[in-house]
Amino acid sequence: MKKIAKFILWLSGWKLVGEKEAHMNKCVFIEAPHTSMWDFLWGRLGLWQLGIKVKFFIKKEMFFFPLGPILKFLGGIPVDRGKKTKMVDQIVEMFNKSETFSLVITPEGTRKYTEHWKKGFYYIAVKANVPIYLGYLNYEKKEGGAGKIFYPTGNYEKDLVEIQEFYKDKVAKYPENFHLSKQYHK
Repeated sequence: MKKIAKFILWLSGWKLVGEKEAHMNKCVFIEAPHTSMWDFLWGRLGLWQLGIKVKFFIKKEMFFFPLGPILKFLGGIPVDRGKKTKMVDQIVEMFNKSETFSLVITPEGTRKYTEHWKKGFYYIAVKANVPIYLGYLNYEKKEGGAGKIFYPTGNYEKDLVEIQEFYKDKVAKYPENFHLSKQYHK
């Protein structure tokens, strides 16, 4: 799969930045900006090229035949966004039960414009005691990758400022839909 992913990225003009690191086998990847369904394809190909198996959340409505089995094969976990569940605790349990478990989350939680990022990615990493990799796509440069590793301190407000600083120069496919949280602009 690595060679196929590398070829497709090369053919489409995308460049993967970064190398696989040991911590990537048990971490939370955040992938931003997320404004298009294309983000999934480019991000997934990059992770394949790095040789990283990941899980990801996707709304349960996408798990219809024939797409559902494909999404599960790719690592998809269906989420019912209408129900209040203890998703963070469930995911932390998955981390605790596995020697290797990597999860990709789009912190915006949507492809549409949103005023603030969701906090789940952060609390999953804190409770599971795993690092956060700042994955990104930059459509202006046609590059993406695992930018830097971030170890959460437990101070969400402070850490979010540092995390979002990394993303301030990343260009989304639809820039009008990408917004750093209001907390960042304080």
